[in-house]
Amino acid sequence: MAVVALVWAGMVIGVSGLATPVKFEVADLTLPVALEVGNVTFQLMNKVEWALGALLLIAAIIARGPRWPLVMALIALVLLAMQSLWFLPALADRVAIVAAGGTLPPASYHMWYVLSEAMKLIVLLALGIAAIRRAIPQDQRL
Repeated sequence: MAVVALVWAGMVIGVSGLATPVKFEVADLTLPVALEVGNVTFQLMNKVEWALGALLLIAAIIARGPRWPLVMALIALVLLAMQSLWFLPALADRVAIVAAGGTLPPASYHMWYVLSEAMKLIVLLALGIAAIRRAIPQDQRL
């Protein structure tokens, strides 16, 4: 469970926290192209996240001990479902408008996506760290 949660968290940090903002720093990369690259990146990342989410859910179901890891895994999956079913399609529509040369009306989808990504990251890190702590006997902890 710890491995899956922390690998997933690392991917979120790498894609959302590092690769995505960096591409907007490239001077020769136009905004429409940067947005389309981001769209493709997040669509693929979303598929990988569903696979990791399934593994995390399975690990949480078969884990012995308290049921809170299952609750945390379900929270991560609910956040992922919101992103998959609501935010990513809305953001993809906005990318299409920019790619077609259109002007975007004001919307808060990006802010909500970032907030859900941060919440998901916190849940995954907490779950991963707690799973590691549970695996280390009390007398061997630092």
